[in-house]
Formats: sequence, C-alpha cells, structure tokens
Amino acid sequence: MDYRRSQAPLPMNDERLHRLLDKRTRLVHAGASTMALARDYMLETGTVMVLTDVDGIVLRLEGDTRLALRNAVEKTHLLPGSNWSETTCGTNAIGTALETGQAIQVHATEHFCSGIQRWTCSASVIRDPIDGAVIGAIDISGLSDSYGRQALALAISAAARIEAQLLQMEMDARYRLLDQCFWMLPATDRHHTVLFDSAGRPFKANGEMAQIMRDLGAPRCQPDFPQLGTSDDRPWGTSRPAWIKEEWLRPVVYQGEHLGTVMVAPKPAANRTCLPLAREGSKAFVNVVHGNAKMHAVVETCRRVAASSAPVLLLGETGVGKEIFAQGIHAASPRRDRPFVVVNCGSVSRELLASELFGYVDGAFTGARRGGSAGKIEAASGGSLFLDEIGELPLDLQPMLLRALENGEINRIGETTTRKVDFRLVAATNRDLQIEVDERRFRKDLYYRLAVVPIIVPPLRERADDIPMLVEHFVAQARTRYGISDCRFAPESIARLQGHDWPGNVRELRNLVESLMLTGRGEVIEVSDLPDLICRRELRTGGEQGLSLAESSERDLIAGTLRSLNGNVAATASALGLAKSTVYAKLRRYGIRPDLGSGAQAHACTESIQQSQLHKNS
Repeated sequence: MDYRRSQAPLPMNDERLHRLLDKRTRLVHAGASTMALARDYMLETGTVMVLTDVDGIVLRLEGDTRLALRNAVEKTHLLPGSNWSETTCGTNAIGTALETGQAIQVHATEHFCSGIQRWTCSASVIRDPIDGAVIGAIDISGLSDSYGRQALALAISAAARIEAQLLQMEMDARYRLLDQCFWMLPATDRHHTVLFDSAGRPFKANGEMAQIMRDLGAPRCQPDFPQLGTSDDRPWGTSRPAWIKEEWLRPVVYQGEHLGTVMVAPKPAANRTCLPLAREGSKAFVNVVHGNAKMHAVVETCRRVAASSAPVLLLGETGVGKEIFAQGIHAASPRRDRPFVVVNCGSVSRELLASELFGYVDGAFTGARRGGSAGKIEAASGGSLFLDEIGELPLDLQPMLLRALENGEINRIGETTTRKVDFRLVAATNRDLQIEVDERRFRKDLYYRLAVVPIIVPPLRERADDIPMLVEHFVAQARTRYGISDCRFAPESIARLQGHDWPGNVRELRNLVESLMLTGRGEVIEVSDLPDLICRRELRTGGEQGLSLAESSERDLIAGTLRSLNGNVAATASALGLAKSTVYAKLRRYGIRPDLGSGAQAHACTESIQQSQLHKNS
C-alpha cells in the first residue's frame, strides 16, 4: 500500500449502494436512533459519526455540516459507499477495529496513509447480539485540532446502544415469527418442530436439539444443530445439510418481511426415552457470583421453589440483579426448555402495556397490526413470565393479571373469546408492596397472589465480602467484551470498594469496573484511579449537596485529572479537551485548588472548603 495515499477509494455508485443498504437494513435501522441522539454532541465538537458494515463500507454518516469539516470529509472520501477497511486504507480506526475486533483510537500520524493524518478517529465494533459475530463498526472522526479523548468512550457506548437495539429488533422478530407460524405447527406430538430466525439460526424446538438430531439421522460428529444460512437468496441458503429434507422447511413471511423458517419433521416410529428434565438444573444460577452466606441462602431458596409453578416475588433495591435470579429460577424449573419472556412494567405506558401483556385483535385500536398480535403472556405460555417493576402495573390492569394467574385465562384487547394460558410468573419490585396496598395503589388480592414465595435479594453493602469475586468476574467480562489487555485492581482499591455504600448495587459496581478498565492508565487500578466519591468516604455528606449527578461526575473527573498531573492546569485542560480558562472557571465553581499535588492536599483543601461553607451557613 502506498503510504502517500490521500483518500479512500471513490464511493460505489448509487445503485450498488442501495443494494448494500437493503442487505444491511437491520444494522442501518438499529443505528439510526443512536446517531440521531449524538447529533448535537457532534455539532459542538466538530466531529462526524460513521456507521460501517463488517467490510468497512460506510453505510451512514451523521454530524457537523460546517464547510471546513464537510470539505475535509469529501476530500478524504469519508462518504457512504466508500471502503475504509484496513487492507484498503491501512491503519485507521474503522479498518483496524474491524480487523482486531477491539475498540481503538487512531490519532493524527498514527494513521498509515499521510493524506488522512489530519484526522483523529475512534471506533468500536458492533457485534451480533445473538452469536457475537462482528457485523459492523461505529466511528467518531474529526480533524486533529478537535481531538477529545472522550470520543472513544462515546463510540463504545454508541456501539452498545446499537447492539441493544439489534437485540430488541431480533426479539420482536422472533415474537412475530412465533405468532405467525402457529398455524403451520401440527396438532399432534408426532413431529419434531424447530424454528429458525431470519439469519437461519435455530432458536426454539419442541424438544431437546440433541434428541431431534439423533432422530433425524444427523452424523454423530455434528456437535450442534446446524444453521440454514441467510435469507439473501433463499430462506435456507445453500448450507442445508443433507439429513434436513427441503420439504420439511417452510419460510415464514409477514408483510413482505422474511421472519424465519419453521421445520416440521416426522418423528421415527419408535421414540427414544427423553433425558430427565433436571439434568441442567445445577447450571441454573451459574451467573449469580457469590460466596456470602446470605446470598447462598437466597440461591438455595430459589432452587427449591423453582421445581413448583408457584408465583415468586423478588424484592430488592435497584441493581441487585433480580432479573438474573428470575432467569435462574426459570432455568432450574421443569419449564426450562420453554420461553422466558421479560416485561418491564415501568418502561411502557398504560395503553401500550395492556396490548404488550395481553395482545390485541385486528382493529382493536388505531395503528393495530393487521391480523392482531399475541401478547407476552401468550408468548410465555408453557414457560415463565418475568414482570419487572410490578409495582408500576396500573390498577385497572391488575384484575386482568389476577385472572390470568387464578384461572389461566386472558382476553386479547378488543376480543370476547377467552384464551387459555399456562405460565409461571416471577415478579420483581424495589417498592414495599405492603405500603402500596395500604395506600390503595396496589390490589390486596393480587399482592397476596404474588407473594406466595417472597424472596429478598440483599443489597451489595450487606455482602461486601462478595466484592472481590464480583470485580474479578466483571474484569473478565470487560476484557472479553472490549478486548482490553490484562488489568487488575490493587488490594487497597478493593478495600476501598468494599467500604463504599453502593446505592446502585451490583449494576453500579459493574459500570465502575468497566469505566476504570477503559480509562485506566496502567495494568493496575490504584486507589488514585478511583472516583473521589469512593476514594474519600468522609466526603459523602456535605460535599455532594447542591450538585447534580452530571456536575458531581464532572468535578470528580477534573479533580482526578488535576491530581494525576500534579496540579498542572494547562496539562489538565489539554487532557480534557477544554480551554484553560474553562478549567479555571470550573475549579472556582467546585472549590478545587489548582496546586493540588497529592491526595493529602486534596483532602485538606476539601475539608477547609467544607468548614468555610459551614461557617458561612452558621
């Protein structure tokens, strides 16, 4: 490759680009909302956000439209349809991230080609949320004079949002597939049925996959149920194995969208004995990282109640991991091979929640899907339904849920016909439902039906001895997810973490571990790397008063950066991408002395500020 190259190759023509966009429509659609949300940030910072596919072809561009940047974008061919793979443009954030599968920032002369060394680019790969395969990249690029090191964190965050959107889209498609293929399924149990998603991946069957493969004559060397290939040309592509006959397969298409494929294959005349249901029960709570005796008692209680179909009510503060326990209860139950459906009652409006839970019929309301739709309770029939934030369930929907629990009956919205359902309910809340009942915000009869087995998940501050194990677990997760090199926490840092109150519980700890690993300056996370709120416990009261969460985080970032640079304001401003005058203004606002050279001085400074504030108040 010629290092003197000044631009990427010319973008592909409009016809080829349109065909590519049609092929990558899921990725483009999933990235649209995230790129729109970042538009204001990019206008302020003079940057653009670029979405590419797995081959490094730019699919969409969003950001600063001012003349100088627009000319630079066009000059280097950072345009839809252009190829920014590493084999085409050498070292650059998009191509190198795709090549390594890791998030990366490439600054100025770190680019291989001299013509793009005016740029600073930060990129993170986007992975398929189902199988983890790299399917694209999100990149934030700007001219080097607009360099901000926070761009890499934004790119990682944007990639995570797009992956979450892709997962939601995939789950919605699978629900539609289940809804549409009911009429294709045989009424008897003399057939094996397997559902494949739009990418040809098997995700649901009416039995164990291994048993189905043995019955259909799959080779013994075949480890897993095969994929059918993508739907680019034919629904099952060209990768169908010979032992899966074509007449067994039927595509499921709804309103022109290929949702997936259903396979209905006859069982052999002599059925083999199925493996016992309890075989996988021991793995049910593998994601509950604990050593604490209180947590062990909670896990054992969950194991015992999982064998029944009684409703379970999980109680605990936000972030303690109630959904993980719900998943464990389902995985340890006889329903483990059936659906596990999640609904957050606090994230959906009352009108939408009714149709989300109970479904609706054709014409039930304006905008209703033609032919109607099954609700999440129907989707969970035979399996488990997890209702998170059950305390947010509107009063007028509570009798409908109670009827479903008591009689196993529901009516879709706008329907008079009763439908039978069979599901196991696991509910969760961070509220005291007894108080809600006393205040008449929650029905007493539903409360007593839900609280057959109440289980309290303890907060993290009551199981501080689990924090070293949790940190190790989250470090391993972050290393795999973001491709970060080996990193560990110093014993002093772990001790400080164990002394924190953790109002956000396990979720807060996980987010902090990931943040420190992404922004850390070395292989060991020292006490000086921890946020001030954790590093100086005595400042939890008083010092936080009057500051919003964003202001508190900004103060901690500035103070920590200033301390790491031995009180050098100019270097702090450069590191944070701010003007020196802005840093001085913020130092005055937050009461931070610019000559802080050590943690002891910082502590003395803050202490004196607190005393002066107390004197002023008195």
